Amino acid sequence: MAETSDKAAVKLCCATCGQMNRVPVDRLAAGPKCGSCGDPLVDGRVIELDVKAHDKATRGDELPLLVDYWAPWCGPCRAMAPEFVKAAKALTGRARLAKLNTEDNPDIAQRARIQGIPALVLYVRGREVARLAGARPASDIVAFVQGKIG
Repeated sequence: MAETSDKAAVKLCCATCGQMNRVPVDRLAAGPKCGSCGDPLVDGRVIELDVKAHDKATRGDELPLLVDYWAPWCGPCRAMAPEFVKAAKALTGRARLAKLNTEDNPDIAQRARIQGIPALVLYVRGREVARLAGARPASDIVAFVQGKIG
């Protein structure tokens, strides 16, 4: 998506192909798609991250990104999953929510200093700004993000 000179835009990483996209802020609620592969960029769903997408999105996304570091064997992680989906829908257009499987990506978990799961880490414009530990209801997740991004 191209940015016009008179509109504010944000950069977003496509979790599918890794392409960085510029999306006009006033189009965030309209379900923008990747200019390269056509997959949705902001649609209220939780994004599954791999190593490449994690690194690009946490460093380059200009829309706040909340990453849930989890593992399939973790009971609290599985219990929180539907709440995380609800929070993603509630925050559509204001933040993107993503998951990273720490069992499949232990190097990333170590780099991100994840000491327990589930761990929620909020990134804003390439910087970690806050963490929240433990399983939480959707209302707590939404309040956490809103409290940190204003």
